[in-house]
Amino acid sequence: MTRSPKAAGSSDGDRFYKKDLAHIHDLGFSEYAVRSAPGILGIFRRNGINGGLVVDLGCGSGLWAALLTGAKYRVIGIDASPAMIRIAHGRAPAAEFRVGSLYRTVIPQCAAVTSVGECLNYAFASGIGLTSLTALFHRVHKALDPGGLFIFDLATPGQVPRSTTVKTFTEGNGWMVAVEKQEDHRRAILTRRIITFTKRGKGYRRDEELHRLRLYSTSEVVERLERARFKVTTGHHYGTYRLPPAHVVFIARKQAWNNR
Repeated sequence: MTRSPKAAGSSDGDRFYKKDLAHIHDLGFSEYAVRSAPGILGIFRRNGINGGLVVDLGCGSGLWAALLTGAKYRVIGIDASPAMIRIAHGRAPAAEFRVGSLYRTVIPQCAAVTSVGECLNYAFASGIGLTSLTALFHRVHKALDPGGLFIFDLATPGQVPRSTTVKTFTEGNGWMVAVEKQEDHRRAILTRRIITFTKRGKGYRRDEELHRLRLYSTSEVVERLERARFKVTTGHHYGTYRLPPAHVVFIARKQAWNNR
């Protein structure tokens, strides 16, 4: 197995969603963000959030950001992948985008924070886990306006049956991606080996990435959100869009009477 070397001085995010995979993900895997969007906008409106700043953690190629700006929200999108951010700038020019760690970035005062597409599962660096996720919950709570919302989804244990390796491939015009998935059930870690082929002239360029996701149970996430003083509801849908199996939506509301 060959892997692309990590350039000297590059960030942890440079290993994830590099140029080819970012391009393929944007072209071939936009359904999750696009189909989630109407349901999230509905949650905003039912909670009286009809405008203001939305901070999108793990904004990817800007699909959700573009829909938000089209609905007259202001947007700051943050992602660890420079390649994704380059695409996002072109897709949603009215939004602001930053390359950065979801766990260290400055979160400004805002009406809502979102993270769509299991972004908070990603172990971009060593040490990321429940402790760092809990610290993020407290930082989000502090940044939100009273009555503000934190909406996100996570992958939970049970992504891959025990003692099984799942292999899939998907292809499109000028690209193909193969994915091999394994789950360490004892450590609650999902590993995805992702091989891409992208057409370049008369041939194809091959690249490979290894993604590790920490899987969290619904109960432990709810407990940590409640410790951060959120009122929490969970589900498996954004509106009419049902998430894939073993994925959970969290809707965390900052009480209007809490201080930031």
